[in-house]
Amino acid sequence: MNRPLASSDRAVLEVGSSSELPAAIIGAGPVGLAAAVHLLGHGIEPVILEAGDRVGTAVRDWGHVPMFSPWGYSTDKATVALLQRQGWAHPDEGGYPTGLDLAERYLDPLAATPEIAGRLRLDTRVTGIARAGHGKVRTAGRDNRPFEVRFVDGSGREGRIFARTVIDASGTWSSPNPAGAGGLPAIGERAAAARIRYGMPDVLGRERDRYAGRRVLVVGSGHSATGTLLDLAELAKEALGTRIVWAFRGTDRAKLFGGGEADQLPRRGALGQRLRALADAGAYEIVAPFAVDAIETMPGGRLRIFGDRDSTAHEIEADEMVVATGLRPDLSILGELRVELDPALDCPRALAPLIDPNEHSCGTVRPHGAAELAQPEPGLFIIGMKAYGRAPTFLLATGYEQARSVAAYLAGDLEAAARVELDLPETGVCNGPGRREAEAAPCCGPAASVAPTKASACC
Repeated sequence: MNRPLASSDRAVLEVGSSSELPAAIIGAGPVGLAAAVHLLGHGIEPVILEAGDRVGTAVRDWGHVPMFSPWGYSTDKATVALLQRQGWAHPDEGGYPTGLDLAERYLDPLAATPEIAGRLRLDTRVTGIARAGHGKVRTAGRDNRPFEVRFVDGSGREGRIFARTVIDASGTWSSPNPAGAGGLPAIGERAAAARIRYGMPDVLGRERDRYAGRRVLVVGSGHSATGTLLDLAELAKEALGTRIVWAFRGTDRAKLFGGGEADQLPRRGALGQRLRALADAGAYEIVAPFAVDAIETMPGGRLRIFGDRDSTAHEIEADEMVVATGLRPDLSILGELRVELDPALDCPRALAPLIDPNEHSCGTVRPHGAAELAQPEPGLFIIGMKAYGRAPTFLLATGYEQARSVAAYLAGDLEAAARVELDLPETGVCNGPGRREAEAAPCCGPAASVAPTKASACC
């Protein structure tokens, strides 16, 4: 709603970054909600803005996907303590939840607690953030101004809140990479949107009819591609005429299948072995290395995908296309704030050397928090999957540690903010895509390097 400043808004601007203002958290996924719990533990009032009509919107989108991080490493300690005060029973810590399990058995009960319910705003999509009354260029008095968070609610009405700090935990799930090899959508990709699915479709469930009996092209070689390929192979056993084409850019096929029995994460290793066995058995028509350049929608809706294969023009025909080429952060809402991100990964600069997929095949990321995540705009923090930018190695437990550290920092407890409280098991072999569990979802794998004595782990 476009209107002059109300008297209450003027009062906020006069007070500046008053400690009475709430901390705005963008995103009600696992990490965003954990941040709210930790802030409350320090006596800081949060307000949680969620674009979806329920908490865990992204998690529900890959709800059919089993995680290979067990319950014990998929929940936040402070959040569990809050839930248990309400009578909640922790699922078997050794069991492996699906995304839907995580949403319904963990996030939904949390959203219903008195501590969170009254501070949660659903159907509230943040459209921009700025220093109230100060554009990006203006420096004088900037740090004393509160944040102005603009949003659109479920009915399309504009609104705003003022906040003392902003924690952006909005993730990357809603911003998939396109099929185009250069990072831009392939020519014709937007026009072909009706036949393209990004991420991990529910091939064996609600989207079965879309793929049964069709020729399906899967583009990508990460975890989302692995899961989709495994499900499509199951579907092909049940639905005659289902054919699967697998295209990816890499040339080292050994890395596609992980460490097998040598992998200390048995579920990851087993999935890699399954994928290898299916590929060896001819379940997939493999086209590699292949870089997508253009997509043509033919009469009747069938797709013709043009690209480069070993420096030679090549084309693939398919009825449906699944693009599983990773994710990227949506930085548009931060356009009026001063941020410093790595130019390649779109993540905080301090993290880039640790997670750059050009240098690392594993998540060799030490525990980190407020010091590494802070931005030049005081009071702004990017946490969770979005903190990793375009890198695919994010660990859910690492996100919880980020939330804990940032909350402690905002409360003035610098010792707690710098302290390492992440404790994860050792893991073994790296380099594999390894599993069905969404590559880009904040759930991949139970381990990261947490100390020189611990081994590193990858998603």
